[in-house]
Amino acid sequence: MLVWLAIIGVWGIDRFLKVLIQTYFIPGETLKVFPGIFHLTYVLNPGAAFGLMAGRTWIFILTAVLVVGGVVYGQYRIPRHERITRLALGIIGGGALGNLYDRLVIGRVVDYLDFQIWPYVFNFADSMIVVGVGLLLLAIYRDERASRRSELDVNDE
Repeated sequence: MLVWLAIIGVWGIDRFLKVLIQTYFIPGETLKVFPGIFHLTYVLNPGAAFGLMAGRTWIFILTAVLVVGGVVYGQYRIPRHERITRLALGIIGGGALGNLYDRLVIGRVVDYLDFQIWPYVFNFADSMIVVGVGLLLLAIYRDERASRRSELDVNDE
């Protein structure tokens, strides 16, 4: 259930934010929220992260379908007590689904988060994919540590 709630929650928030941007901005328009630090800039991204591989939409559609499929499959394979892993999968799935929706419906991804410390604009879905991967790495790290501890405990006996 946690995986599904995370997918729906991330996708819902992502859609809401993108609809707001599409309603109140025109492509290329910028609102300086914190001048020189953070702006909202409406960009229609035809590529992957940072505009890479523009024009190869089919690759990103296929990748997103595989990711979402992997998340759905994984949610049935991962034990319920592994909450961080399940949450991470749901967050990643929701982010992938958010950008997949854009590619299928608009043909491009709606980006709007524009931190002025680097030249790239991204969106909530992108952020959630990164957060989900970070949580997944944390879960893997914790499992490895626990596994090493139990091996040491067995060897000490």
